[in-house]
Amino acid sequence: MENFLRGKNMWGYVTGTKAKPLVPQNENFDLLIDAWETDNSKFITWINNSITRSIGMQLAKYDTTKKVWNHLERLYTYCNFAKQYQLEYDIHALQQNDQSIQDFYAVMSDLWDQLALTESKELKDFEPYIVRREEQRLV
Repeated sequence: MENFLRGKNMWGYVTGTKAKPLVPQNENFDLLIDAWETDNSKFITWINNSITRSIGMQLAKYDTTKKVWNHLERLYTYCNFAKQYQLEYDIHALQQNDQSIQDFYAVMSDLWDQLALTESKELKDFEPYIVRREEQRLV
């Protein structure tokens, strides 16, 4: 999603660098507000079209791209021990059975990638941890 938004020149809405104009600064103020609200609505629509209905209902209370993104970041990236435990359990319980090696590898890689998303920023920046995590992967 980040690459998509950067490609649309809308990443600033997530970071807050493209904040809603609050004070009239020139005669184009109405146009600036309209453009900001249009882009903000586009982003929220893109997100809502990409998620489940139950998550979309959680996002309905947010009116800016930044607030929506912050909520999704808390929901999906911050350390969540229950989610980590479930992913680690799924990784250890996964068996190839009648799957092709490509399908098995894809499922395993997806689980490892999801687990990596639950890591705190401090762990992601700690080289010995990264080395150990990569040693545990089946690659």
